[in-house]
Amino acid sequence: MTQHASPPRDSADTLASAGRTPAWRGLWARADVRTLSLLGVLAALVVIGGVTRPDEFLDTRNLQLVLTQASVIGVVTVGMTFVITSGGIDLSVGAIVALASVWATTVATQDYGFGGILFTAVLVGLGCGLVNGLLIAYGGMVPFIATLAMLASARGLALQITDGRTQIVTVDGVLSLGERDSYVLGIPPLVLVFALVTVLGWLVLNRTTFGRRTVAVGGNAEAARLAGIDVRRQRLYLYLLSGLCCGIAAFLLIVLSGSGQNTNGNLYELDAIAAAIIGGTLLSGGRGTITGSVLGVLIFTTITNIFALNNLQSDVQQIAKGAIIVAAVLVQRRTASTT
Repeated sequence: MTQHASPPRDSADTLASAGRTPAWRGLWARADVRTLSLLGVLAALVVIGGVTRPDEFLDTRNLQLVLTQASVIGVVTVGMTFVITSGGIDLSVGAIVALASVWATTVATQDYGFGGILFTAVLVGLGCGLVNGLLIAYGGMVPFIATLAMLASARGLALQITDGRTQIVTVDGVLSLGERDSYVLGIPPLVLVFALVTVLGWLVLNRTTFGRRTVAVGGNAEAARLAGIDVRRQRLYLYLLSGLCCGIAAFLLIVLSGSGQNTNGNLYELDAIAAAIIGGTLLSGGRGTITGSVLGVLIFTTITNIFALNNLQSDVQQIAKGAIIVAAVLVQRRTASTT
């Protein structure tokens, strides 16, 4: 009987490596394609804006406005990306932003100046995130239900605090951040804060144990538990992170609008989820991308700006956003089916 000699060990290792390499290359290729596709969409929107309203859209002040408006929802989206990557959802982010903004702009709070407003906004965001995290991680509630309850409660409390009235900010240190004199090399301070949060979010998700645990929990919570990850504690931390981002966003919104209102953050939850999804974050969890989420925010903000400059109705704008979301989800499903 003829015996077939087994390949040398080095050859077997080489074959195994060769079998693994295409998978990794395919993963990176898909990531690059997603990023390039989003950049292509954003570039196309810039061209459209430049063609339809060249004098207005390409004006430096308008571009600064687009980036400034993107900063508030962008910070919220960074936190949302972590939550969705873990397999969760947070429907309360808009309401938390509203509650944090009105709580931080009460007359009593403004007596403590800049520090009091910032501290209160962040503290309220963390408090709401803590409640969400405890209910979901240790109370066993479904994220959809727990955050929906927080949405209703936070909106109601914000309305009760303001009694339906707008609370005007009188602290000069806060208002000055929104003025052109505070710009750094032509960049608004709010954009710098957004950039810092984005960089920190990217580093945490891609370069730390916390980020790896987040992806593991979203991919397979039971497997993550068996691997020694405290899944409940991780989920608690993630909703605290989401609340922190909402608190920061609330302060940015206070600077941008110069006031606190119970209607602040309206539909932020939908915009943040949509931006994360079209950016490449899986709604089912297990994969997230901060870069893609930020590009998603910029795409939606640019669309809003173009529609406003061209005096187009908001309902057409919402239809366009809905079409983009559907297309992004279909692409995700097709990509998942081929892996």
